[in-house]
Amino acid sequence: MFESLGFETLSAPQVSLFFALIVGIAFGGLAEQTKFCFRRAVIGHDRRQAAGLWALALAVSVTAVQVAVYFEVITFEDHRFLTPEVPLMAAAVGGLLFGIGMVLSRGCASRLTVLSGTGNMRALFTLILFGLAASATLKGPLSGARTALATQTIDLGDASTVATLLPFGLWSVAVIVAALVIYALSSGNRVAHLVMAVAIGLLPAIAWVGTGYVLYDDFDPIAFESIAFTLPAADSLFWIIASTSVTAKFTVGLMAGVIVGAFVSALISRRLAWVGFDGPAQMGRYGLAAILMGFGGVVAGGCTIGAGLSGIPTLSVAAITTLAFIAIGAKVAERILNLIPSSREFGGSYTTLPQQPAE
Repeated sequence: MFESLGFETLSAPQVSLFFALIVGIAFGGLAEQTKFCFRRAVIGHDRRQAAGLWALALAVSVTAVQVAVYFEVITFEDHRFLTPEVPLMAAAVGGLLFGIGMVLSRGCASRLTVLSGTGNMRALFTLILFGLAASATLKGPLSGARTALATQTIDLGDASTVATLLPFGLWSVAVIVAALVIYALSSGNRVAHLVMAVAIGLLPAIAWVGTGYVLYDDFDPIAFESIAFTLPAADSLFWIIASTSVTAKFTVGLMAGVIVGAFVSALISRRLAWVGFDGPAQMGRYGLAAILMGFGGVVAGGCTIGAGLSGIPTLSVAAITTLAFIAIGAKVAERILNLIPSSREFGGSYTTLPQQPAE
């Protein structure tokens, strides 16, 4: 479709950068306003409200993406999410490590990116190390471990989507979506936040349609992708280091947009504030969290947003498996930290301090 848009001086990859910037600004602003975070939805002190926002966003995203698929606007036929060879070991190990990491840093990768735009230096430090660890796992010294885990697969054949596994196909999916909406509406959230959750849920579908249909160009193709944070963090760091050798693309625009959107939202709401580490122990905890999330996110094939909010709407069994293991890893980490008497020395007690994401 890109040829019909009338761009004379811009290529599809160049337009995708600006498109991602807009999507990122919207996500960053909405996520900052609602404190949208999967970790908060799993173990936060206000997890019912947080889970309600997440459930509604996911329900909207699943619906919007599947409507686009039904009308053949986009297709995931050859996408990695729907491969019949599901890397179960990678999803399990990567998901568990990512979940542990996001508890140690009190925020998943998306939340850390949002907080980086509000003046939180702890989040920015963790985000940079997260990108470095992701790069090392993609193409660096940790790539061997990634490859080894990825080779351990289970062949699902034609059952690589939830619709093919459930007894009534898409009707079963519709029932699950309805249940998510009902849960969200009874979660005690303000109407304004529920509306924002709907908007957040639409963004992954907008990104899928934008990269897979609107900006599709046979002569200068771009990656078919949506909102994510693991690969974008790695790509953004590489572009910052070698911008004269590589061009900025969708992933770079997305990260920049999220930070800008969060900054503007925090500025308007007067929540901009410099936040640093309380001491070296806390810095060490966040550094370890970044490495676990960077390695785990790449190995598992996505983070809470990449595999969750963007991946699950494809009805991918692999994406659902990844998010499930992230949740398990988070719960295990929470239990262990609550059992450690010296957890306060390791950057703050999880039983006595408010559990605000990355704060």
